[in-house]
Amino acid sequence: MNHLKICRFCLGILFAIGTSIAPAATSELPRNSVYQLDVALVDQDGRSSQWRDAAAQSGGPRIVSMFYTRCDYVCPMLFEGIKNVEAQLPADARSRLQIGLITIDPVRDDVVALQKIAGQRAGDSARWRLYRTQIAGVRKIAGVLGVQYRALSNGEFNHSTVMILLDHQGVELARTDNIAKTDPGFLKAVLKATAAP
Repeated sequence: MNHLKICRFCLGILFAIGTSIAPAATSELPRNSVYQLDVALVDQDGRSSQWRDAAAQSGGPRIVSMFYTRCDYVCPMLFEGIKNVEAQLPADARSRLQIGLITIDPVRDDVVALQKIAGQRAGDSARWRLYRTQIAGVRKIAGVLGVQYRALSNGEFNHSTVMILLDHQGVELARTDNIAKTDPGFLKAVLKATAAP
């Protein structure tokens, strides 16, 4: 009888340990998710959100990058590069792809500036989101995305231009700095990520 009580006690301990080390719920983000950051964003429509909520908002793969609205050369090429990738997707795959671009110049790029550029350069407004955040938030997002930038004395910026494909949980699937023409490897990754489940 004592052995039976001891066995039940041991089973209780094992159950408690097992539940405490059980895998995290599927709704939790993986450790290598870029959405782990706690950064507040405002989009071109003036809507506030959290960077970490981007996974729930998109519900699917997303191309992300960084830009600034007064950029007259490389940033317009970035917008066109993303649109070129979209143009090579079947319509149903395109509808599953989200685009998120964050400005590196939040001092000048207010909601009005984001709206203007969205109207001039962005694609489908239901899927394209242009964001601004505080300067500290820009640094954090640039850090996790591996985007380098530097403010110049004339108010312009030097910055790396890259398209990054994230899965629905913010894990990087592919990246390319080839924005002048579509990178075949990047396109292949986008096609795979947007394929029907």
